[in-house]
Amino acid sequence: MSAGTYNLVIDQGSDFAVDLVIKQSGTAMNLTNYTGRAQLRTSVTASSTSATFTVTKTNATGGALKLELPAATSKLLAAGQYVYDLEIYTANDGVVKRILQGDVTLTPEITR
Repeated sequence: MSAGTYNLVIDQGSDFAVDLVIKQSGTAMNLTNYTGRAQLRTSVTASSTSATFTVTKTNATGGALKLELPAATSKLLAAGQYVYDLEIYTANDGVVKRILQGDVTLTPEITR
């Protein structure tokens, strides 16, 4: 399965969360043996991360994940364009699957 593309808009200084259900051939993927990870970078070639999303399994057998970035993190980022991806992996990176990728627009906060 190749990674899907889903572009995100995150408001600087706000909590961000998106709920996802991972499916293979139309059936929810069992994520029991997987952990998720996701990073935000200024470009695909950037050597350092701008932020790390929290990835939580909300229903492992139902393929459900939550991708989150707290307000305390988003307020420290400069408004602008970023890229991200979301991977699931097993112990010791035995299996790694990129699930989602895309562009991120971080809109500027006015009220501080």
